Amino acid sequence: MTYPGSRPPRLRVVAIGDADSFVKWAAHLVDRVDDISQHLLLVQTPLVVSDAQKDAALAGTRFADDPRSVTRIAFADVVDWLARDVPDVVVLAGRAPFVRLMSRQIDRLSRRPVVVSGLPGMSIPALRGALEYRRHCDLMVVHSRREVAAYARLGRAIGVTVPVALATLPFAQRTSERTGGTDLVFAAQALVPAARDDRRRIAEILRLAAVADPARRVVVKLRSRPGEVEAHQERDGYTELLENAPDNLVFSFAPMAEALATAEGLVTVSSTAAIEAMGAGVPVIALDEFGVRPELLNGVFADSGLLGGADDVVARRFRHPNPRWATTNYFHDPRDSRWWEQTQRLVAQRRRGMLPARAVPRARGGALHEAWHRHNVLGSEDRSISGRMAGVVVTPVIALLASVKRRRGAVVTDAMAEDFSLAPSPLREPVAQPVRP
Repeated sequence: MTYPGSRPPRLRVVAIGDADSFVKWAAHLVDRVDDISQHLLLVQTPLVVSDAQKDAALAGTRFADDPRSVTRIAFADVVDWLARDVPDVVVLAGRAPFVRLMSRQIDRLSRRPVVVSGLPGMSIPALRGALEYRRHCDLMVVHSRREVAAYARLGRAIGVTVPVALATLPFAQRTSERTGGTDLVFAAQALVPAARDDRRRIAEILRLAAVADPARRVVVKLRSRPGEVEAHQERDGYTELLENAPDNLVFSFAPMAEALATAEGLVTVSSTAAIEAMGAGVPVIALDEFGVRPELLNGVFADSGLLGGADDVVARRFRHPNPRWATTNYFHDPRDSRWWEQTQRLVAQRRRGMLPARAVPRARGGALHEAWHRHNVLGSEDRSISGRMAGVVVTPVIALLASVKRRRGAVVTDAMAEDFSLAPSPLREPVAQPVRP
């Protein structure tokens, strides 16, 4: 009950994540909201952040200042924890199968929170799987006007109606001061580019940049230390490819904001770090050495003024984005970011009984198929008999079907091709998640 002159109780928001990029996204997204009670659950999966990754992801947020606001938890304990905590809002932060698995757990709660999910960085082209797996959330958050339009069109094309909300990319806020630096910072990606020869070419470009100016550093910014895991499984890591690097070519595992503080410019193929750099006033080269195509996820940089090749990197010819491109892509007016207002309205509707639950239906393959979904996310953390059985029986079948779908692809019209795709994801990852050593 609220008495005259009293303030309504603060909304309770719980973010649930596992992998590094998603934990960073959720922590910073929630932390930007004032006057809430916030907590972060780190679910034990093969991809869960190490303590060092957690500290880097939470740097600069209230979560970092209050260790009690972060809880590591086993998957089997999530439902009981949420039932005791009774949050108003749950933010699901993980890869698409993780979101669906956690949505099934939320379906078991007697008092259902508003369920928000989203994507932790640049999401052009909009991918069918990203939307399909989040169709049972109450709200999906993306970070540019272009993405809002792309996911709305994709939803209409495949018959998935999930409200899509705009939020400023939380760790890419524009800063008013830029002190400058001398480092060339390269933002490495686990899957892009995928071919070993392409990754060796990038390593050679970085080596040439270091040799060209021994007085200035080339910093290879990595997301994980040896033995740690990321949201995506890396092959042909740069620590291996740059074993005999010059002394001024170094590796960094620091938070990206820290690396940018001493940066002259940032180089990447398609990392969201480019947006973080632009927000900090750091110029960028979006490396187009291998072209601009869907599997590189760099089509978003077309017309940005940021694309450049190897010679540009070696000469450190960094550039700032085209202002018109920036307004459409991630640097909209902050007043247009209304995801939290939309979330508050959804909370009010749920309290009045006017927001139906978006429950996840049973898998078409029955209990064994559902066990496979669980095992696919939890890996060795799933110690159930059904999960182990599903891993042995279902995984080869799913892998075969996925391979067939990739070969067949999907018919994508020219109008669709730029910003969203009905085809399978261009990133070919293993069906089974990597298991932490």
